[in-house]
Amino acid sequence: MKEFIITRNEAGQRADKLLAKYLKEAPKSFLYKMMRKKNITLNGKKIQGNEQLSEGDVLRLFLAEETIQKFQGEESAAKAQAHSPSPRMLPNQRRQKLDIIYEDADILLLNKPVGMLSQKAQPQDVSAVEYLISYLLESGQLTGEELQRFHPSVCNRLDRNTSGILIAGKSLPGLQQMSELLRDRSLHKYYCCIVNGTMRGTKHLKGYLVKDHASNRVTILNQLPEKAAKSQDAQPIETVYRAVASQNGQTLLEVLLVTGRSHQIRAHLASIGHPILGDPKYGSASYNKTQPGLRGQLLHAWRLEFPDGTAAYSGQTFFAQPPKLFDQLFPGMIAAEQQRLLTRRKDG
Repeated sequence: MKEFIITRNEAGQRADKLLAKYLKEAPKSFLYKMMRKKNITLNGKKIQGNEQLSEGDVLRLFLAEETIQKFQGEESAAKAQAHSPSPRMLPNQRRQKLDIIYEDADILLLNKPVGMLSQKAQPQDVSAVEYLISYLLESGQLTGEELQRFHPSVCNRLDRNTSGILIAGKSLPGLQQMSELLRDRSLHKYYCCIVNGTMRGTKHLKGYLVKDHASNRVTILNQLPEKAAKSQDAQPIETVYRAVASQNGQTLLEVLLVTGRSHQIRAHLASIGHPILGDPKYGSASYNKTQPGLRGQLLHAWRLEFPDGTAAYSGQTFFAQPPKLFDQLFPGMIAAEQQRLLTRRKDG
């Protein structure tokens, strides 16, 4: 017999949906048969499967352990065993301490370093999600058993070679709230970057992005040709930039991502003649070679501004410290700009 108490991470779901996650290899007909025969009960009573679960409900599975493991699948069962009772790092994973900017019971904001994947691209990859789960397991905030029913994850994505703020949901309410804020664009994401050339003022760029999946490159168009208009890969984009400082033929920009498309900032700035320093795909290879200490693109997800009325985060601003090369090229500028923005928001 298996018993588990519904937590806030499972509450609000239908009973049959949760059972399908927990016993992912089981046919639906099997689950409904077990419910009809009272081999699966909710709070000691027979269930239909369409009941909405509440925190504190008790779900009991009167099934053999071998049956449960069979329908969980070998990978899931092995994962539960590996993480219980003593959580450990995933196999072949290098330990890397997360740079946590903010954390509460529902969300975690981390400063992703260059080179870390936001999410897996291949089954063997280790991404920020795996680091997050390992951190939660090792700190006792998550158990292997809970991991079978709820999977913490990141809510936004950054390119592998872009550093900065990743938003992670530690709980189902946290994931849902952050996903909604990102979907309705009320959570403002600002990047900082250093580009070739001298730029002034603020500008709102608009255009269309067309992706070539074969080369994993995008092209920016000011107008959309009829052929591209019929393609699902042609997407409208909007990018707002503000020049913070310029010197030595380079400019420090703050960029507001209005739409969030793959490679949008990199390609949009390159399309107007100001590629990001160190960008191997859209930048100037010859110019990048002349820059000492440049080992990657200088694009960083710098700050998040939460809208007013967002519960615990109402009106708050969070910053992620950029890589050291930003301060070497523009000494003190990032810290000064951060202080100016905090003061401006505080003053309303």
